[in-house]
Amino acid sequence: MSDEPGRRAGRGGRERILAAAITLFAERGITATTMEDIAAEAPVSKRTLYVHFPNKEDLVLAQLAHLLQAGPTLLKTLTRTDLPPRDRIMAMFSVVQGPDDETVRGCPFIRAAVEHPGPDDRVHVFAREQKLLMLALVIDLLKELDVDEPEPLAEQLVTLSDGVASRAMVLNDPDYGRFARAAAETLLDHAPRKTEVGTDDRPETGVAQAGK
Repeated sequence: MSDEPGRRAGRGGRERILAAAITLFAERGITATTMEDIAAEAPVSKRTLYVHFPNKEDLVLAQLAHLLQAGPTLLKTLTRTDLPPRDRIMAMFSVVQGPDDETVRGCPFIRAAVEHPGPDDRVHVFAREQKLLMLALVIDLLKELDVDEPEPLAEQLVTLSDGVASRAMVLNDPDYGRFARAAAETLLDHAPRKTEVGTDDRPETGVAQAGK
């Protein structure tokens, strides 16, 4: 029982470190933020910081994982069961940010991959995995919509979505997605459905077979 307060303090320290990292990485960038900056922001001692996160890469990965669990992300929106598939897809073109954010930060996974450009870098690999998961979720939603070729359409839609995240950040325009949203609506409206494919050929094929 005597060490329980220490364990509680340790958990609180870790949460403060993650909160500080999320804030500073978004405001300054990963490269420009030092471990000392994060310790001061938390605030915790550098010893406590390094007990929880032996190096900066571990901290970057941990804060990205924390964002997936606790922060507003497109991945969460794509898996919402209270929204129909099309609404979940269209939500990709709304800029995700906190209620108090006045600055558009863009996608944290894109930002992390840009600052860790090596394709085998652990942070880059993690970011790539989230983008591939996003693609897989959109493919599944398009299948629910009975789209005949969901894979290429999903690639087009996630490319539009990532473009929105990047340009909205550069232009600091939280409603920049309105332009891509119109393009996505057109793509979805004109995507062939499985129930439509080949329907004109079936009667003709049947006649041809009957005439043999």
